Amino acid sequence: MVRRPVAWVVALVLFVEGLGVAALQWFLGVVVDRQDMSLAGLDPDVMSTSSKVGGLVFGGYFALCGLVALLVAVRDRAPAGFGRILLISAAVVHGLLGAFAWGLVGWTAFLLMVVVLGLIVLLLMTYDAQGAPAAQEPVGAAPDGGQGGDGSPAGGPPVTSPPAPTTP
Repeated sequence: MVRRPVAWVVALVLFVEGLGVAALQWFLGVVVDRQDMSLAGLDPDVMSTSSKVGGLVFGGYFALCGLVALLVAVRDRAPAGFGRILLISAAVVHGLLGAFAWGLVGWTAFLLMVVVLGLIVLLLMTYDAQGAPAAQEPVGAAPDGGQGGDGSPAGGPPVTSPPAPTTP
């Protein structure tokens, strides 16, 4: 089974990524604060504070997504409801970050974002494929869902009752 190890890896990657994003944004906030420069008339203190708060919010978002993946790994059940929505949104965010990273940072950052995107999608798809209940087939039905090559219910010739005997 590949499901649980993928969930553990996704949880670890998202926790590390959340910590990294928060630390990077905090560092950028400190740099802006120490340079004491203005960008288009904006107050440097506001830019510094918003960078730090944005880093904490975005890092917390990735950490929450990591928590969902951790719960999936521990419980060995597919994410449902809000957790599934969080993981899907994290996949979309990584796709967008990958597109921006290609143009702004380079292909290595793009590759990293695509790998994380692939891991999240793999987590969602492996639990989705194996977590769905199998449909009950009626007894005597064809393996193809009851539609044989000739359209009959069991894949063979249509079953008909014998004709009633005629009396003279």
